[in-house]
Amino acid sequence: MLVDFAADVAATPMQVEAAAVAAERDGYDGFGAAETKHDVFPALALAARATSRITLQSAIAVAFARNPMSVAVLANDLQLISEGRFQLGLGSQVQAHIERRFAMPWSRPAARMEEFIGAIRAIWQAWGGGRLVFRGEFYRHTLMTDFFNPGPNPYGTPPILLAAVGEHMTRTAARVADGLLVHPLTSAAYLDQRTLPVLREVRGGLDGFTVSLSAMAVLGEDEAARSRAEQAVKGQIAFYGSTPAYRQVLELHGWGELADRLNTLSRRQAWDEMTALISDEVLDTFAVTGDVAANLRARFGALVDRISLYTPYDVDPALKASSSPRVATEP
Repeated sequence: MLVDFAADVAATPMQVEAAAVAAERDGYDGFGAAETKHDVFPALALAARATSRITLQSAIAVAFARNPMSVAVLANDLQLISEGRFQLGLGSQVQAHIERRFAMPWSRPAARMEEFIGAIRAIWQAWGGGRLVFRGEFYRHTLMTDFFNPGPNPYGTPPILLAAVGEHMTRTAARVADGLLVHPLTSAAYLDQRTLPVLREVRGGLDGFTVSLSAMAVLGEDEAARSRAEQAVKGQIAFYGSTPAYRQVLELHGWGELADRLNTLSRRQAWDEMTALISDEVLDTFAVTGDVAANLRARFGALVDRISLYTPYDVDPALKASSSPRVATEP
């Protein structure tokens, strides 16, 4: 497995830049930044200028908050700035956020995403020569004049990785993306029994396709710190588990009723009650504890190509690095 470092989900663009520099220094293979409180693209542009070796990934950029042309331009620029080290990680987000936070249309997300990625690739192809003619159900791109055409990127086009949980979006990833971004609320059983079989069926194998996982982990310098980390991870599992789109992951383990209870409580924002519902068995299924490095290798080593630690709490970066399955000592 290649080992990536995931920036804090609430990090500012300047903090993302500093974290990328530290990740490259510490020997990580790649670096990912999320999009929550800040736009991921300016943050990664700063990181690209401050690093020289490490892979940089948007993990994720919200596709449906934008249009294919704007994403094609942003990704092309980041590929240029990073000199070929950028990976475009896209995700759909959920309906409520797309419609009510971004005021953008939502319908048939898997079909829309397949067309979104197809449009991006058509735009990039047009910049390499030829006319832009993309007509789909959701997006139409038929105008590209020389004034707005940046021409072919000297570093090529960046790979596109798609976040997916359910079967429909996983099939979309297999058809049109270069890799899959596995959601943190994923067990080894769900990967092995649900996700990977779909990818293999659609693609006829996984050669040339990247499966990347951000794995929840419990870390701490002492028992008190580990206890705080455990509670934070349980809270994150409860938060994710309350989302109807992720019910199927819990259901595989016989916890469909738990998902329903979490969803009901989330409508009252009863976060403490939700966290209390997450048993140690649920924690151990969706998060790695104990000897984290060894347990990550044992649990996911045969299932994924890239891995990073998802730690929704404050943790010493040195402890995080020492708990990764493998971090090179030399860049």
